[in-house]
Amino acid sequence: ASADVIARALNRRHLGVADIEIEVPELLLEQEQQTQDTFNLVLAVIAGISLLVGGIGIMNIMLASVLERIKEIGVRRSLGATRNDIVLQFLFEAVFISLIGGAIGVFLGVFSARTIAAYAEIPTIVSAWSIILSFGVAASIGLVFGIFPARKAAEQDPIKALRAD
Repeated sequence: ASADVIARALNRRHLGVADIEIEVPELLLEQEQQTQDTFNLVLAVIAGISLLVGGIGIMNIMLASVLERIKEIGVRRSLGATRNDIVLQFLFEAVFISLIGGAIGVFLGVFSARTIAAYAEIPTIVSAWSIILSFGVAASIGLVFGIFPARKAAEQDPIKALRAD
């Protein structure tokens, strides 16, 4: 390309002495972009694994909650609550747990970004869009991983639930 033509012309001018170096900013920018893309991919995989582990944790907490509250479910069902009412109750709880975790995550993220910007002098940007997206993902994780425990709660037979200790 043009960098090769310029290098040959300068080498002739300097009588073949290699005392020059030509750097093409475009190549450096491409390498930097590739590094950034790899870094973003690694962070996305780590975030995905973290969300999966968090979702499984929420599901386990909700399953334990269902087992501890069998009597309450039986009372609600015997007083006229539908299966859908029970499902919604446990889904709301799962989403609420997720949103609390999301709020803590946003707080820690903003705090970390400001700390990094202050001490490492690396510019960080926390946009309103990223905060909204993180709450949306948190609520979605609560919904997805709360469905199974909520359905399990709704499937309880009211008579057996009332007899439970």
